Amino acid sequence: MIDSQERITALYCRYSGEEDINGNGSNSINNQKLLLKSYALEHDFYPVQVYVDDGFSGTKFDRPDFQRMIQDIENGTVGTVIVKDMSRLGRNHITVGYYTEEFFLKHKIRFIAVCDGVDSAISTDEMGPFRNIVNEMYARDISKKTRASVYARGKSGKRMIAAPIYGYKYDEEKEWIIDEPAAAVVRRIFNMYLSGIGMTSIANN
Repeated sequence: MIDSQERITALYCRYSGEEDINGNGSNSINNQKLLLKSYALEHDFYPVQVYVDDGFSGTKFDRPDFQRMIQDIENGTVGTVIVKDMSRLGRNHITVGYYTEEFFLKHKIRFIAVCDGVDSAISTDEMGPFRNIVNEMYARDISKKTRASVYARGKSGKRMIAAPIYGYKYDEEKEWIIDEPAAAVVRRIFNMYLSGIGMTSIANN
């Protein structure tokens, strides 16, 4: 085990894209990085390593950089983990509780959630279990609202995805327009299917 004074500080950032319902960008990756790097510099946490999962739900824990951080902890190279708030770590109260109350303690990790005033080196986070349950409930609520929004957009005939699908492309104004070469392929596939040709034969052609 590497001595704790020689271990790095992990700055963990996570953003799902659907959590900033107020549109102020407070949970954006850039804002999290700025906050955590400033905190680390002010409190002499160095050297630091930034771990980022952009576009990942807090209800899942198989996030690539989260798992990379966990592996580094198990390898003994991380001594402190800092997040913006508890919800950045995750939104499942059982799993978050496991990491903060068992896994981090086992590996002698100092855990800090800046905006929640949590620092395992100073005191026990007595409100942690309640905060984690609220975070999980928030995730469920956002998920329901997102599904409802997508359903409503589909019913109204609006696009349900951001990037153009095959057969379309962006124009200079970032609006969708028909991509004629690709559209010709789509029309051919459609006509072949209507004429009774099977999917395997269409794919082979």
